Amino acid sequence: MEIDDYIVASDRELVGRVLEGDDNAFEYLFNRYRDAIHRLFVQRLGGANDADDLLQETFIKVYINLHRYNAEYTFGQWAYTIARNTFIDFVRRRQDGLSIDDRFAAPASSAPTPEESFINLQQRTQIEHYLERLTPRYRQLVRMRFFEEYSYEEIAAKLALPLGTVKTQIHRAREQMCRMISEGEKH
Repeated sequence: MEIDDYIVASDRELVGRVLEGDDNAFEYLFNRYRDAIHRLFVQRLGGANDADDLLQETFIKVYINLHRYNAEYTFGQWAYTIARNTFIDFVRRRQDGLSIDDRFAAPASSAPTPEESFINLQQRTQIEHYLERLTPRYRQLVRMRFFEEYSYEEIAAKLALPLGTVKTQIHRAREQMCRMISEGEKH
């Protein structure tokens, strides 16, 4: 395959080529998103010390999980989600060794990058689409748990339900949403 073909190929075409064994295609995907994701890490960390390691870890995860990529979403959105989750894991690992006082110190920057803001809006719109298809009870539970960030115990208390019921219903609601997303239910 010629270099020009890689340059003009869409992300989806490159993903398909990687899955067929073309490692050069992955290099082009990496080059397309490397700088933006690196900037994300630098901004979040307040410097570049760990950004290179996080970038490398992110793209290892992208490569390993490429077979799970859903072409309904943009590749960039998917890669940024992995980057965000990698960053969250990094912060959690780092906080394990900190004192309680240090854990609650303000982060370097919590403002989202323009790329994150756009991706978050896209994700929110897609999630709202599927959320509206859940039963009212499941919708309420998902909103409380994942949007309003109530604990299971707080939800149980507010809705006067047993804790086990809350956990079971949230689990079922998540499964139902995941099933709708994977099936691409649009009606």
